[in-house]
Amino acid sequence: MYAIVDIETTGGFAGNNRITEIAIFFHDGNSIVDSYETLINPEQIIPPYITGLTGIRQDMVDSAPSFEEIAHELYDHLKDKIFVAHNVHFDYSFLKKEFENVNLSFNPKRLCTVRVSRVIFPGLRSYGLGNLCEQLNIEIQNRHRAGGDAQATAILFDMLIKKDSEYVALALKKNSKETTLPPNLPKEEFESLPEQPGVYYFLNQKSEVIYVGKAIDIKKRITGHFSGTSKNRRNQAIRNEIHHISYELTGNELIALLLESHEIKRLWPKYNKAQKVLTNTWGIYRYEDRQGYLRFNISKNVKGLQPLIFFHSHSDAWQFMMNKIRDFDLCPKLSGIQKSDGPCCDLALGQCEGACDGQETPQIYNDKVQLAVESFFETKKSFAIVGSGRTEEESSVVLVEKGTYCGFGFCDKGVSINHLDEIKTLISNYKATVEIEHYIQSYMNSPQADIIELL
Repeated sequence: MYAIVDIETTGGFAGNNRITEIAIFFHDGNSIVDSYETLINPEQIIPPYITGLTGIRQDMVDSAPSFEEIAHELYDHLKDKIFVAHNVHFDYSFLKKEFENVNLSFNPKRLCTVRVSRVIFPGLRSYGLGNLCEQLNIEIQNRHRAGGDAQATAILFDMLIKKDSEYVALALKKNSKETTLPPNLPKEEFESLPEQPGVYYFLNQKSEVIYVGKAIDIKKRITGHFSGTSKNRRNQAIRNEIHHISYELTGNELIALLLESHEIKRLWPKYNKAQKVLTNTWGIYRYEDRQGYLRFNISKNVKGLQPLIFFHSHSDAWQFMMNKIRDFDLCPKLSGIQKSDGPCCDLALGQCEGACDGQETPQIYNDKVQLAVESFFETKKSFAIVGSGRTEEESSVVLVEKGTYCGFGFCDKGVSINHLDEIKTLISNYKATVEIEHYIQSYMNSPQADIIELL
């Protein structure tokens, strides 16, 4: 027996919303044999936009039974039946949550008429209930009310099972994925996903990337996205919007982490929250003033200008410059640490040689600046992190030059990885970020890290 269900709710996700109406049409595999319908008091306010869509007003549900009052009756109607709905995950997630609230376990076999319609009636312009019914000449009476939509879905289901009952039976098998995949995602795209490390992209109907993720096993990770019964607004919205999945193989987890971070900042997908915070890096810049003195300035990175060295916080850049002032007898004013109209404060204390007051010549002072600049990178090593490639014959390479991440690439296993200039020809350049530096540092501390210091 099949129970074809439609619900109306106070909002679009189960986490913070409740059911306001439910309708069920019972189908025995040959025809519709019975129906059930009731308004439900959601015990919360119905937003005006929901009333505008469904016509269900607050006064209509105030006197209706609560879900708790009809839970056992409703459970008896649904138990031991195959749960059918148009975009079944939506209706199921609400009912599962409501039953959980009254300590009833609800986990029926499920069938999505969106997914089944895509197979049995291929090539239609849209598989939303209204458009689909219009294309199949199914009249919907009382649209956006549970009774009208459930009846239309029941008529649609009757057409589907009579046209191809074998496929309907196949879709109900546990390993078919038809009950768990998003309604608009072609099953063949899911089946073709690799079980390898990489980065995956969820695309909407316009082929816009809406989510980027990384995985050690792409297919297993994506299965995890869809196998749960999440009541979260974001997860339900992603399910409804996914039309396609693409991916890039990376060979190992580190490259997947690096590429994911880069792609999130490049594409800015609407459903990625992590790593979408704009972080301003700080740089130390050098310039020559009108008197011929070389000076430093600590500033947020300026587009189009290349700093001598960059930091992820102002305090880190400040402390670095303070150490150079001490080690090379530099003037704190000319180093961007102090701001004053006259000489620096350290001059009166005998801690500055007087470049800020013309007492130290530009030539002598600039020689010290040059030595300081050369020391910026003395303690920062260049190295490569070598890992598994996308095939057995390939290796991945991550390049860090003088402490700064440069990018990653792939090469044949037989290629020599010892010289900096050689590796630069193998990699694609990517911008360093706080997250990427954290990933690299964490990986370097792991026992599996294969690190080669470069000449």
